[in-house]
Amino acid sequence: MKGAFTGALERRTGRFELADGGTLFLDEVSELPLDTQVKLLRVLQEHEFEPLGSSRTLRVNVRIIAASNRDLEKAVQKGQFRADLYYRLNVLSITAPPLRERRSDIPLLTPFFVERFARQFGKQINGVAQDTMELLSNYDWPGNIRELQNVIERAVVLLQGPVLRLGSDLLPTRNAAQAEEVASLSNAHSVESAHSTLEQVEKRYILNILEQTSWVIEGDRGAAKILDLHPNTLRSRMKKLGIDRSNAKADVSHATSNPRKAAI
Repeated sequence: MKGAFTGALERRTGRFELADGGTLFLDEVSELPLDTQVKLLRVLQEHEFEPLGSSRTLRVNVRIIAASNRDLEKAVQKGQFRADLYYRLNVLSITAPPLRERRSDIPLLTPFFVERFARQFGKQINGVAQDTMELLSNYDWPGNIRELQNVIERAVVLLQGPVLRLGSDLLPTRNAAQAEEVASLSNAHSVESAHSTLEQVEKRYILNILEQTSWVIEGDRGAAKILDLHPNTLRSRMKKLGIDRSNAKADVSHATSNPRKAAI
């Protein structure tokens, strides 16, 4: 809105006003500050708002689709997300499991991304090598579909032939580390133990990257950039793995002095 703050020289139409009569997608809604949640709740309840710097009230009719990679019920219990906003948004809920829990989707998503990037970079690609597809299907993809997309894009850019193949240099760094750790396990370990091992390896790797970046997560030199993850995705993984700066040194020291025990 013109004159709403220093340097505001023209009127800009806001997202809700633009979406009037249509749909507005709110990604990572769980990351909204509490004061912003209050304002969003009012718009959802009253279907009206006052544009920044204006005294007039606008009424809108907007369908809201909100997404989050966090468990909003737990966030409500911890006081990190307003309960009234949660119940206002949670009219129809759809849960999308992480990619590692729907590995059958990987052989479907991979050709889709290959075709997209082949067209974008002007390359002729006829298919994906079987061993490459197996590597992709066996990886845990902590960064979910965005990470898969990133790996395929890099592979297409560097590809010289007509068949997509992933060399060790193109595989996610975590995948190589996990493979090394898993190779050291006894064949008697169960599938559940193997999954636990991958989680321990991922935790150690993320901790090492965070130490290298002095616990800077965002930015060109941040840990998220090095890990090829969205900062919010990295924070979510850190929370799930119990990574906290206060006990980080103890975790790194323990993992380094007892690597096999940590792996198991």
